[in-house]
Amino acid sequence: MVCLGNICRSPLAEGILKEKIKAYQLDWQVDSAGTGSWHIGSLPDYRSIAIAKKYNMDITYQKARQIKHKDLDSFDLILVMDYENYRDVMKMASNDQQREKVKLIMDFVYPDRQIDVPDPYRNDDGFEQVFEMLDEACEKIIELYQK
Repeated sequence: MVCLGNICRSPLAEGILKEKIKAYQLDWQVDSAGTGSWHIGSLPDYRSIAIAKKYNMDITYQKARQIKHKDLDSFDLILVMDYENYRDVMKMASNDQQREKVKLIMDFVYPDRQIDVPDPYRNDDGFEQVFEMLDEACEKIIELYQK
């Protein structure tokens, strides 16, 4: 899960998918990262923590990190929150195999429409919408990839 700073959207996406993985008893690993470096080591934004808690999820164990080139080899999917981050991650990819892993997360709900998960950082009221969008996308990911 990748967003800009790894404190708002991608920590929520990581937490939501981990909860669904647990509920479906899947053996998957999920992590999140940001394309930017300014929040490395920080907890998720307090508003992401609050909305996760509202839905009985604890994401306070997460620490922000920056995506690394090796992530493009280590993970089967690199799910980005918006087109700007998609573009930045695609620039990191050095081969077709890596590029094929990079997907806009909302394409699982609205294929080929390039719907962005809006960055709620400057909008306190945006965290509920972001949670709902990511919850729907994560459910579609489970439906598509569970064996």
